[in-house]
Amino acid sequence: MDMAEIQVIKQHLIDPEICIRCNTCEATCPVGAITHDSRNYVVDADKCNLCMACISPCPTGSIDNWRDMPKLRAYSVDEQLTWDALPDELSPEQLADLAPGADMQSAAPALPVASPLAGTAEEAFNSARYGATVPPWSAAHAYTNLYGAKAPTKTITATVTGNVRVTEVGREYDTHHIVLDFGATPFPVLEGQSIGIVPPGTDERGRPHHARQYSVASPRNGERPGYNNLSLTIKRVLEDHDGIPVRGVGSNYMCDLKVGDKVEVIGPFGASFLMPNHPRSNIVMICTGTGSAPMRAMTEWRRRLRKAGKFDGGKLMLFFGARSKEDLPYFGPLQNLPKDFIDINLAFSRTPGQPKRYVQDLMRERAADLAALLASPDTYFYVCGLKSMEEGVVLALRDVAQQAGLNWESLAEGLKREGRLHLETY
Repeated sequence: MDMAEIQVIKQHLIDPEICIRCNTCEATCPVGAITHDSRNYVVDADKCNLCMACISPCPTGSIDNWRDMPKLRAYSVDEQLTWDALPDELSPEQLADLAPGADMQSAAPALPVASPLAGTAEEAFNSARYGATVPPWSAAHAYTNLYGAKAPTKTITATVTGNVRVTEVGREYDTHHIVLDFGATPFPVLEGQSIGIVPPGTDERGRPHHARQYSVASPRNGERPGYNNLSLTIKRVLEDHDGIPVRGVGSNYMCDLKVGDKVEVIGPFGASFLMPNHPRSNIVMICTGTGSAPMRAMTEWRRRLRKAGKFDGGKLMLFFGARSKEDLPYFGPLQNLPKDFIDINLAFSRTPGQPKRYVQDLMRERAADLAALLASPDTYFYVCGLKSMEEGVVLALRDVAQQAGLNWESLAEGLKREGRLHLETY
C-alpha cells in the first residue's frame, strides 16, 4: 500500500458553533489556508502548514480544534462549508478502518519554529504579521466567552435603551449608536472587546442566523457610568465590498431596533486588543468608519479618569478617516474634546473639490510626532477599520520609523512582542 494512503495527519478545523466570523484567522494566515463563505470559516488541509499563526489572535478559541484523519481522506473545504457543528473524533478502530496500517505517530508532526516577523525582502509586504496577539502588560484582566454556544449559558438577553443615528440624516452612511442594558445579569467588558448579536430568524437554508460581531464603543464602567450597560457603533450594510446591493442581516436588524426591544447576546470576546492602564502610557488610534468604536471606548475611559483626577499624563492621538465629515460617526462630539487631551487628525477621501486624503497620508504629515511616539516603549498603536486600510497604515509606520533612523524590523518585533501594535481589520 502506498504510504500516502495511510499517512495520518492532525487536521486543523474551525468550530462553526463557536466561530463569530471575525475574519481574524483568514487575515492572519500567512499561507492562505483559511477561507470562508457567507456562513463558515474553514481550513484547507492541502495548504495548512501548521504554523499556528492563527491560534492566538482568535478571540473565541473556535480555531483551536484538531482531528486525526488519513491525509487522503481529510475533510475537504466544500465539506466543511456545510457543517453546523464539528464531526465527532474518530475512534482508533474507525481510523484503522479508513487507513489500515496507519502510523499514529505521524498524526503529531513537529511544528515549525520561526521568528514572528520572519521573511525576506523579496516577499510581498504582509502587514498582518506585525500585529500583536498579546495585550499590553498593564491591561486589565478581560473576561471572555461567558455566554455562547458551548458556554454554560448560551445567550444573555439585553434591553435596548438607546438607538441614535450618529451620521447626518440623508447621507448614504447610516451609522447608529446603540445602547444595550443587561439589568442585573453580569456582563463585564473592557475597551477593545467585542460582543456577538444573534439576529432572530433563519437564513436561506432554514438554519438559525449565526452571531454578528460588534466592537464595544463604551468604557468599562458603562455607556452610563455605574450602570450595567454598553454601547455599539453599527453601520447599516446595504452593499458588499464590491458595491453589489445586499441587505446585511445583523446591521439592519440592529439599526431598526426600538427602545425596549430585547436582543440576544453572546460573548464577550477578545483578550489582546486592550488598552494600557499604566500612567503616562501613550495611545495612537487609527481608524475608519465603525472602526472608531473601540477608539471611542478608550478615549472616553481616559476622559473619565482625567475628569476625576485619576490619570497622570499619557498622550492620545487619533487618525480618523471617512469619505466626508457628514459620513464621520461622532463628528460633533469629537469637536468638543479638549485639544490638550487628544490630538485629532481627520482624513476625508470624498470632499468635493478637495484631493483624496487617507489616514496614512495624515500619518506621514505628522511623521515627526509619530517618530517620537514610536521610539517610546510607553506608546501603543491600535488600528481598526476596513481590511483595505491595514497595509497602508503599517507601511506608513514603517516609513516614519525609517525616516527617523529607527530600525523598523527590530522596532516592529518589539511592538508585536510587547502588545504595542494591534490590528483589528475586517
